[in-house]
Amino acid sequence: MRALPVYRGPFGRPQAERLLWRAGFGPKPGEAEKLAAMGLHRAVRSLTRPGKERLVGPAPKDGDGNPLAPFDAWGHDVLWWLDRMVRTTTPLVERMTLVWHDWFATSNDGVGSQRLMIRQNNLFRNLFVGSFHTLLVEVTRDPAMLLWLSGTDNDKDAPNENYAREMMELFTLGAGHGYTEEDVREQARALTGWRNDWSDDAGPVNFRYDPDRHDDGVKKIFGKRGRFDWRDSCRLCVEHPAHASFFVQKLWGYFVPTRPPRVTQRALEALYKRTGYAVRPVVEAILKHPALYTGPRMMKSPVVLTAGMLRALRRGIDTDAWTWLGALAGQMVFYPPNVAGWDDDRWLDTATFRARWMTAGYALEPYRVSTKKELPEDAAGLVARASSLLNKPSLTPATATALRRFAAAALADADENWKRKQYPSLIENALRQLIAVSPDFQTC
Repeated sequence: MRALPVYRGPFGRPQAERLLWRAGFGPKPGEAEKLAAMGLHRAVRSLTRPGKERLVGPAPKDGDGNPLAPFDAWGHDVLWWLDRMVRTTTPLVERMTLVWHDWFATSNDGVGSQRLMIRQNNLFRNLFVGSFHTLLVEVTRDPAMLLWLSGTDNDKDAPNENYAREMMELFTLGAGHGYTEEDVREQARALTGWRNDWSDDAGPVNFRYDPDRHDDGVKKIFGKRGRFDWRDSCRLCVEHPAHASFFVQKLWGYFVPTRPPRVTQRALEALYKRTGYAVRPVVEAILKHPALYTGPRMMKSPVVLTAGMLRALRRGIDTDAWTWLGALAGQMVFYPPNVAGWDDDRWLDTATFRARWMTAGYALEPYRVSTKKELPEDAAGLVARASSLLNKPSLTPATATALRRFAAAALADADENWKRKQYPSLIENALRQLIAVSPDFQTC
């Protein structure tokens, strides 16, 4: 078996910055430099094996200055999670929580309980790079998932195929890979038995497995016969020959925008199976792979972009705007569009880019430079100051040149005394916005 490739190039600020965006939500001031000083291996280990998570910074508030009510107030669940992304000291924990939220896409549109959605969110957080088999078992009996994919409507007298189908198609094997319609029906039988009660005050409660609702007859799944139950259903999917390939390709796609080389794919599959379906070793191998550092850039999803801007600015959650701006940009967490999750190929169109522009404006508004403040009157100095506010993101030579040309042209237009006084601050505000919406900042 061939060893997995490991990146051997320079590991400076640009590489650490990319790692923090791909495996988190971008660096706060000073974080990229600190990570770069560790070297690649220690840097990756610090992300995949962190200490206890802490949330550093001011507690989140709504637009009126009140504490959040994430279980009750509309949009406060979104703000609650965005706050964790912004303030966390363990960014990969929150990033993997986002990965699992997309992988096992569950929407509150179908669940109808912010409390249950946050409970599922904490499940993903607690198991962030543990055993995928354990994760699948816990998701299968998770109350939000049981409501979302009809698990509590699945009993021996009327088997419901929703979860059985998606468990194979989207969660473990891939569409049409290694299973038949008969397997879907038999898996549905194996998954029978869940139920819950209803409270007029609390909604759906008391989720539990009821053996009397379970079909305990013999099933034939993937060519195997047995009196399989819901735990067997999970195990059979993870042990299926097609699972490791599906898992590796799907997980890889969250960190690298191109398909893994065939040798890498096979080595990652072997690693995954050899470690008993553990996620951490596979994530560590991906985060050290040359493709992550030398391959093409990735488009940041709206929530990653928003969290990253706020981290760079050291700004906490202090407005409700992030909820509706995320929806306009195409990603309102806790509300994926369907059970397949978000489509990363559809982040940009004329409507969603306008929302990204608006998001940058809302993020930068508290830092707007006053026209009364003295500023450098040279183009390079203005660009440097604007970049510094956003934590000096890596800019391509083409972008940096375009920004300097813009600033120089605007300064050259200052042919009157009032213009010479006011233009530098106006230009710097414009430069900040342009950097935040530039291709360099929108991708990583």
